[in-house]
Amino acid sequence: MKISIKKDDGFVSYESALEDATLLELLNDIKQTKDNTLAFSSGCRSSVCGSCSMRVNEVEVLACSYKIQEGDIVEPLKNVPVIRDLVVDMDKAYSFNIKAKAWLSKISSEIQLDSQDAKTNEVQSDCILCGSCYSACPVYAVNGEFIGPFSLTRVWKYASDKREVDVEQKMNDVQTNGIWDCTLCGNCTVVCPQNISSKADIEMLRMKSAQYGLMDPNFGSFDGGFGFDGSPSF
Repeated sequence: MKISIKKDDGFVSYESALEDATLLELLNDIKQTKDNTLAFSSGCRSSVCGSCSMRVNEVEVLACSYKIQEGDIVEPLKNVPVIRDLVVDMDKAYSFNIKAKAWLSKISSEIQLDSQDAKTNEVQSDCILCGSCYSACPVYAVNGEFIGPFSLTRVWKYASDKREVDVEQKMNDVQTNGIWDCTLCGNCTVVCPQNISSKADIEMLRMKSAQYGLMDPNFGSFDGGFGFDGSPSF
């Protein structure tokens, strides 16, 4: 089995006798038997911690669950600083949870959740913060301040929680560099190992924003050259 791995000084090819192995197993084998300088992150080995996320053949995967194929090309995640080889710095990505205030802001003590309520945002609660959606998002190529998929998914998780009193404020918090900057390309949904659709969550946030009169600030530029009263806008 031969694969290529992106290291600091370019791609390096490695061969291994392992068959039917996960990428993480192969990386460990390479580090133990061929190149002890190879750097990568891992944790639970069970697809629940998200620490081993990386790219294979330009697609984001979890190394602990991806089965290696002959000729695979392995790279670190995109849109984040590379510390060394396949290890990246996720601090800025995680900071968008703070920027978006992705938590319950004002909680009503009088409202209790039942089992049916818990299912409302059950899927969003499965996010493991692996950063795959962040890496796959094309918006970061042009806007490094975009709040981004996993943070917006977390905002929807809390905005859809009936205990949240100030939903309007949560919508206000994601207007700038937020829900309207998303292209709805769906890349985040495709690569999510937890089958979370951040695209769908962002669409829900847009609909909720509209209920509070918050609309796409660029909407007026798509009127075909006419104002809303039918008069020319030029």
